[in-house]
Amino acid sequence: MNTYLPIIVEEYFETSLSKVWHAITDLKEMKQWYFEQITAFKAEKGFETAFEVHIEDRTFTHLWTIQEVIPFQKIRYQWRYKEYTGDSQVVFELKEIDEKVLLIVTAEYIEDFPKNIPEFKRESGVQGWNYLIKESLKKHLEKVSNI
Repeated sequence: MNTYLPIIVEEYFETSLSKVWHAITDLKEMKQWYFEQITAFKAEKGFETAFEVHIEDRTFTHLWTIQEVIPFQKIRYQWRYKEYTGDSQVVFELKEIDEKVLLIVTAEYIEDFPKNIPEFKRESGVQGWNYLIKESLKKHLEKVSNI
């Protein structure tokens, strides 16, 4: 059962739709702003990947399954962890508005993760997604847009 509201982060980018799409779907680019530990990624429905992230003495083996892809518009994937119960999905949606690209990221819990793990608290998720999109991805896109 899910007891959390979705986490929604919106950000405008002054670059092309193509550059934002590639940043969120190209393995080489994702390693630069998202998770450097990602070992494989393809924006194809049904594609599965797994990679480990270590925080203090805990291991989080990310298990992602791509559920939906509409090129240059939307990608949705299931997000679970090998070591913990719980299930979620993340949706990246892109819209062109006035020569800018609006990215809307929605992280939604389907089944709660353990409440005693700090990284699974809602505040941690909100903080993490805001950092990833509004700081890390924004800096990455500014860098690649100036090349």
